[in-house]
Amino acid sequence: MEEDEIAGYVTAYLKKKGFTQTEKIFQEEFQTNKTNSSPLEPDIAKHILSFSQLESGPARFHDGYSRLRSWTHCSLDLYKHELLRVLYPVFIHCFMDLVAKGHVQEARHFFNTFREDHEMMHLRDLQKLEGVLSPTHLEEMEFAHSLRQSKFNIKICEYSYELLLQHLHSTQSTTILGIINEHINFQVTPGQPSSIVDDPEAVTLSGSSQDAANQINQKEIHWGLLEDSLEERLEKASSLLSDSEKGEGEAKEGETEENKKRPVEGGKQGASIKKVKKDKGGSATGKNTKAEVNTVSAAPRVKPELPMPIIPSEVEQSILEDLRNRVQLSSVALPSVSFYTFLNTHNGLSCSSISHDGSLVAGGFSDSSLKVWDMAKLGEQTASSLSQDENDTSQNPQMGQSGGGKRQYTLFQGHSGPVYAASFSPVGEFILSSSADSTIRLWSTTYNANLVCYKGHNYPVWDVQFSPVGHYFASSSHDRTARIWSMERIQPLRIMAGHLSDVDCVQWHANCNYIATGSSDKTVRLWDVQSGECVRVFVGHRSMILSLAMSPDGRYMASGGEDGTIMMWDLSSGRCLTPLIGHTSCVWSLAFSCEGSVLASGSADCSVKLWDVNTSTKVSRAEEKSGNASRLRSLKTLPTKSTPVYALRVSSHMLFYLVTCFYPVQ
Repeated sequence: MEEDEIAGYVTAYLKKKGFTQTEKIFQEEFQTNKTNSSPLEPDIAKHILSFSQLESGPARFHDGYSRLRSWTHCSLDLYKHELLRVLYPVFIHCFMDLVAKGHVQEARHFFNTFREDHEMMHLRDLQKLEGVLSPTHLEEMEFAHSLRQSKFNIKICEYSYELLLQHLHSTQSTTILGIINEHINFQVTPGQPSSIVDDPEAVTLSGSSQDAANQINQKEIHWGLLEDSLEERLEKASSLLSDSEKGEGEAKEGETEENKKRPVEGGKQGASIKKVKKDKGGSATGKNTKAEVNTVSAAPRVKPELPMPIIPSEVEQSILEDLRNRVQLSSVALPSVSFYTFLNTHNGLSCSSISHDGSLVAGGFSDSSLKVWDMAKLGEQTASSLSQDENDTSQNPQMGQSGGGKRQYTLFQGHSGPVYAASFSPVGEFILSSSADSTIRLWSTTYNANLVCYKGHNYPVWDVQFSPVGHYFASSSHDRTARIWSMERIQPLRIMAGHLSDVDCVQWHANCNYIATGSSDKTVRLWDVQSGECVRVFVGHRSMILSLAMSPDGRYMASGGEDGTIMMWDLSSGRCLTPLIGHTSCVWSLAFSCEGSVLASGSADCSVKLWDVNTSTKVSRAEEKSGNASRLRSLKTLPTKSTPVYALRVSSHMLFYLVTCFYPVQ
């Protein structure tokens, strides 16, 4: 075999494996040897050719991954959890490389053999990749295409990295080494391995998507109080009405007047003052804010195209009364909790919702029906039957029972598919429902009738939420979009497109300028309502996002995942403050207390947990300075009687309402 032909084979092999640096060095040495008339040693050439032929079959992926997997599981416990992070990216790309080369049968065998290793953390990803059955699917499926175009960032300590390199070189597994070089970026840190075994930021996806997220997160967002907003006026009014705090009220009024003058002097200075003022007014509710554009920058913004309705004076008075009666919650003074339990639903309950004052409870069912219970009427009708029961359940109202043959709920029928979400208007006179029939319906709780059917989504609508001031609402769907609607129009006003998979949940910001969406693509996005643009991308979850909650001051957001992880986000920076670890199953609902100091989470693990928000933000700042990561534990855990928690609502009187569903054992 000619020397040039041998060199060509070697060069082609190195190029195929992605060893660009090795290829360059080999070509330089070959040209030098050729100039010096030093022939390539035949033994080395034969060894390279035989090794290349050995590594050309589909079995090399199975053998290489199997050796890496065995070695990783036999590693020292101190380094094992870091080395295990490498297996998932290697598994994914081994499978996709086999499919890309046309070895579909071998790819399915490889996938089914090792999929159990990754089902706990990456079940949703594996379910998507099950549909990849040919090379064309890799190009057509957006999820698979993004995986092949991007790289995995893996955090690993220096010694773990050296152990991995030694193993790869000792086994001479060029297939696995090529995949690691091409698809993984190692973020090597000095010292010992991190103490967090399942750090959600230890394995992240980079590439064009991550770069785009970083670029989006540089945009300015306007999360503070609006000028002359309801909170400002109510805070001032409450301080003036309280005689015992008259002196303090005068001080606040003077401070408010001083702060109102400062923003005129400069845009940036005004922004910081506005944020400070929002922190001080944390006890004010964020549910009834005017959704005008928050002009915290120097340049004036365009008049909003979606003006919010004027809040009636009687509603303002009721909110003022609630503000005066509130009690500050903390780790010492925890809120009271009221449970509403559905009985005998026979697995038919799909969703539930509670009105803002807790007087109405709605349930959406798989038979396309929506049912609404009035708690006051329910208590009157069932008082006698409850008193005769052997178990005292007076503190736990129960829905779904017959009650002597008389129907205890209001039945709304109109959908032609399971009802997946329901949302009450702030006052409670309306309720929205979304369904698998791709529609959203508006119902009147006063007249017990369907008023409007909104059509726009092409696939099932997973979630729908009224804005904090009513009139507008947002929806999310299987069609990978979220949409903004008005009660008076049947077509959507805004369409938010950008997620790579289903948009599973949606939540409004306290000042109505933004909505947040959680998706099966494991990201949360924040959208500007006026422009429809994405202004933040939050990356860090390892599973689909099922629930979202905004803090009343608008600074923080909580998101709950399918794996039980809750993350607290800083909206201004787009950074995760701290993971909240404790749930062992899906987090279906989240709710902040009215002053924002306590976060409640309801889960399918049949428990409710209370979290101290102030502690979590302080811990995050301390971690940022020290460089050490930790996990925040819950203030208190409230277990239910084997009933998963479907919905959470916090009333203005600091009472947490929860909806649970009991499934009797057959």
